[in-house]
Amino acid sequence: MSLREQAYDRIKRSILAMDLYDGSAQIRLNEHQIAQDLGISRTPVREALTLLEREGFVSTVPRRGLFVTRKTKREVIEMIRVWAALEGSAAHAAATHATDADLRDLSKVFQDFDPSALPVHLTAYEEANLDFHQMIIRLGGCGLMVEMTTNLFIHMRAVRSAFLHRSGRYEVSMREHAAIITALQERDADQAAVLVRDHALGLIAHVEAHWAWPEE
Repeated sequence: MSLREQAYDRIKRSILAMDLYDGSAQIRLNEHQIAQDLGISRTPVREALTLLEREGFVSTVPRRGLFVTRKTKREVIEMIRVWAALEGSAAHAAATHATDADLRDLSKVFQDFDPSALPVHLTAYEEANLDFHQMIIRLGGCGLMVEMTTNLFIHMRAVRSAFLHRSGRYEVSMREHAAIITALQERDADQAAVLVRDHALGLIAHVEAHWAWPEE
């Protein structure tokens, strides 16, 4: 990998791990600090940031600098609708084409979580939750769909994590996941698609009721 590619990969993975909606302050990127942390010159870092800005991961704010892109409330709702449509389609295809072994692996994602102890293991459950939804996209068997959801995932990850902490949300999440797994294992494509779509769209009500971040 070139230095630019290395910088791009490291910065992108760092952004994917951020809680973008875990507070009101925007996340500013310091080109010099990133270069220093990576042990490389600023040129490949600048090139990597330019590419990430083109892909919508970072944004330049005039007279302020470069920031990790954070969506407005309207954009988040639109993004959830798009994700729901894509993941629902992937679930429909997965119910038809995924192997039994693939669906067994999907069902194992939550097998180690005890609902009564979940509040003290929410971080691990968040990661399992994200793995679950990415697996459904992959099991749809469409490479273009995986590619299209990559940029959406950074924000879906952050929004899901933020609202999973709302009172009672994780219990609902576990029930809905169990129903999705059952529909997939029963090869009920239409039911799987509806359950996955409605599960995603359920986030919209939480965004409408609890959005607490600035619009700009």
